[in-house]
Amino acid sequence: MAKAKTDTLELAVAEARRTITTDGYPMSIGELTNLYREGELIVRPEFQRFYRWSPVQKSRLIESILLGIPLPSIFVSQETEGKWELVDGLQRVSTILELQGELLGQDERPLPQLVLTGTKFLPSLEGRQWDHAQGDKSLSPALRLDIKRSKLDIKIIKRESSPQTKYDLFQRLNSYGSTLTAQEMRSALLVAVSPDFFSWLEELASYPNFVTTTQLSERLIDERYDLELALRFLLLHRRPADKLTQSTLRDLPQILDDESAELATKRPGGDPKLATTFKKTFDVIAANGGDLTFRRWDAKKKEASGSFLNTAFEVFALGLGFHIGGGTAYRSDLEVVVRDFWSRPDMRSGYATGRSTEARLTDFIPLGRKLLAG
Repeated sequence: MAKAKTDTLELAVAEARRTITTDGYPMSIGELTNLYREGELIVRPEFQRFYRWSPVQKSRLIESILLGIPLPSIFVSQETEGKWELVDGLQRVSTILELQGELLGQDERPLPQLVLTGTKFLPSLEGRQWDHAQGDKSLSPALRLDIKRSKLDIKIIKRESSPQTKYDLFQRLNSYGSTLTAQEMRSALLVAVSPDFFSWLEELASYPNFVTTTQLSERLIDERYDLELALRFLLLHRRPADKLTQSTLRDLPQILDDESAELATKRPGGDPKLATTFKKTFDVIAANGGDLTFRRWDAKKKEASGSFLNTAFEVFALGLGFHIGGGTAYRSDLEVVVRDFWSRPDMRSGYATGRSTEARLTDFIPLGRKLLAG
């Protein structure tokens, strides 16, 4: 019996290894910079929104290079035409390119050369640049050569690897010590799968009636929670009933990661039918309650209070989207449905206290479909 289990595991390992093929070798910073300059190393402009190291962090990296401290490997993906696309190492590669004045911004124009700060071991880095008009602020030619000749360990995910496996590896590599939010990470992953799909998703999240009805705070928008809400709608509004159980919804972030990547792979330019359902749903909400739909209704004060609530979004946006997307009749008196919902005995107090996300979704998505049925 033990032998059979071992054989099964070995077969599974062998099969998984075939889905991804890698290579690797050391490359000088000068060589890597030349590849970027010539368009053979792709650092997508969309990724620059995730380039968020502070000047201190950037300067510590340059300090490490100058002192010969080994850096973690940089992962690139080999595309069909042979070019490399950066998969992991955005902060490090961007810092190195910015130092030299080679990094292009989202407008495809070079960013200014990085101005370094003093570090623990090299306080005299303060105010230095790669090549400044005033010579005393420049790194010396010898130091510039030292940096150019420094080696980086490059790991190459070869073109034979499956797109889904590249996606999984990107996610795993970027999950270690990341300061990005779950959605910022997901956005980077979607850009890696299909930049066009990500642009389509951003267009949906910018749809005026979606923006005005959700009324998210500046903090949530900065963290791109608007994109996560749009994805929740796209992936959950028509989700089959047998996939709305606590066991199937146990890890919602992973579901959003996996299913959004699958959708981006299948519909790299976006899905017109989903876009139509999305827009019509928020058009109906905007015309029947607007942003009050996603706030708690206070029957005593006869007004909506507080800020945006996920619970209300799951009940009303997903419930309405279910009927619009399926072509079934729905109630247009949304304001009445909202007030009736908040008047339910089980919604008057403690409705979300101690409840897990999967428990809430399991209850409220089917309830919304029922309440909004025409």
